[in-house]
Amino acid sequence: MRGARVVVILLLAWLVQRFAGRLIERLQHAAQRRRQGDDLRRLHTVNAMLGSVGTVLVVLVAGMLVLSEFGVSVAPILATAGVAGIAIGFGAQSLIKDYFNGFFLLIEDQIREGDVVEVAGKAGEVEEMTLRYVRLRDGDGYVYFVPNGEIKMVVNRTRWFAYAMIDGAILGHHHIEPAFAAMREVGESMRKDAQFAPAILEDLEILGVERWELWGIGLRCRFKVVPHQRDNVRREFLKRLAASFDTHGVKSP
Repeated sequence: MRGARVVVILLLAWLVQRFAGRLIERLQHAAQRRRQGDDLRRLHTVNAMLGSVGTVLVVLVAGMLVLSEFGVSVAPILATAGVAGIAIGFGAQSLIKDYFNGFFLLIEDQIREGDVVEVAGKAGEVEEMTLRYVRLRDGDGYVYFVPNGEIKMVVNRTRWFAYAMIDGAILGHHHIEPAFAAMREVGESMRKDAQFAPAILEDLEILGVERWELWGIGLRCRFKVVPHQRDNVRREFLKRLAASFDTHGVKSP
């Protein structure tokens, strides 16, 4: 009889884990059918962070129930664990802070895997996020493990949209209007380009004269773009703008 109850406990624990895993999978499939990329990335992050936590909780509960079936009193174990937890807590305050911060970062949806962020003075793409740390990889390929407790502010560069800021330099004031015409021409051509049009969300915005230096005049414009395509759009615009300046007779310093 006792063996049967133990088998039932273990079976229920396995079913709970299976149910939680299936629930996350169905949510991911539903988001994919609606083509909600942000939902997919958030669910993936939640799944990665909470999967291990859920497993630990299920194993602990199942283990205590199995021990009680064999006549082992759970109360002393819990009391000992409580005292040990208090003692460990005083010596691991930074670790506890990491887990608390990681929990709120997850709940408030500040960071997701795949985002490009700046945290604790380090910037890069989020490769992994746990309750303990955020793993970043920067443009040079270096990997940073940033403890969540050190994250005071998050700069997320890939949430919803971004601006591709583009500067151009001309030799004198008489080239300003031809340079603006060249910028608009390049902007229109890229909006019609099948390769770059999906990445550009709005028409080019001419911001005007940005600075006036001894070497010449600096002009600035910008595109509202899909975040991960910002640099690609900016590079292509500058390449086309150089050719368009030549066509319009605009002289650079």
